[in-house]
Amino acid sequence: TYTKMATVSLGFNIDSPRWDQSTFVGRLKHFLNITDPRTVLVPEEELDRAKALVEGCRAGLVPPGSSQEQLLYAKKLYDSAFHPDSGEKMNLIGRMSFQVPGGMAITGCMLQFYRTVPAVVFWQWVNQSFNAFVNYTNRNAASPISLRQIGVAYVTATGAALATAVGLNLYTKRAPPLLARWVPFAAVAAANCVNIPMMRQQEIINGITVTDENNNELGHSRRAAVKGIAQVVLSRITMAAPGMIILPVIMEQLEKFTFMQRIRVLHGPLQVLLCGGFLLFMVPAACALFPQR
Repeated sequence: TYTKMATVSLGFNIDSPRWDQSTFVGRLKHFLNITDPRTVLVPEEELDRAKALVEGCRAGLVPPGSSQEQLLYAKKLYDSAFHPDSGEKMNLIGRMSFQVPGGMAITGCMLQFYRTVPAVVFWQWVNQSFNAFVNYTNRNAASPISLRQIGVAYVTATGAALATAVGLNLYTKRAPPLLARWVPFAAVAAANCVNIPMMRQQEIINGITVTDENNNELGHSRRAAVKGIAQVVLSRITMAAPGMIILPVIMEQLEKFTFMQRIRVLHGPLQVLLCGGFLLFMVPAACALFPQR
């Protein structure tokens, strides 16, 4: 069922980036492609076929009649659903392509239900559970982490988020209403500063593999691990910042209108949709801040 590659351009390399990864714009185009939330609806069987096609193409073999566009689409599905290091299929919740649907629902609810302590506790716990899935799924596969370390990271990050959220929630009771709306972002930022380093602590302890431009292994570096993890923390905070900082300002102004006061039941769904609008751009933009290698 396979034949030597003949229907694609000479010298085509399926692993060669379509856009210049040394520039922000090139990386942004790359991540707009692989974080496309529509890929979460692709059936498992089609993802497996995409993987087989990519692996066949790497070996110099493709099914007869395959076009370059089909190969590029298969690579898009492969990059969206399979771990770049191990090649294993990632759980749906942890994929970056799930960041928009998952993140918009959770962030919208955090921004809507910020007034009472029980609501703050519940939604911060949900958010940290989601983050734990994402961070574990996207970990460096060359640095295994034990279940105990995962548990400690999860509990510590959840504790940091809850302490920040509940503490600031109580502190801002007498502050301007807008400050209270910004509490969820402060909690998310604090938790990211704890969750990601804890979840990837093995990389800091043992270092990560450093290679040259030809993928020749040069050794292990703890400094590179610290730099990489710090960039991940910054990118995750950046991903959440516009929606969680600008949207409360928008809602604060909208809620002054009479028609908005009549449809309070729709405020939550509205914030979820607006969060989705922010995340559609911010997920790829935040991932594109730094080179991935």
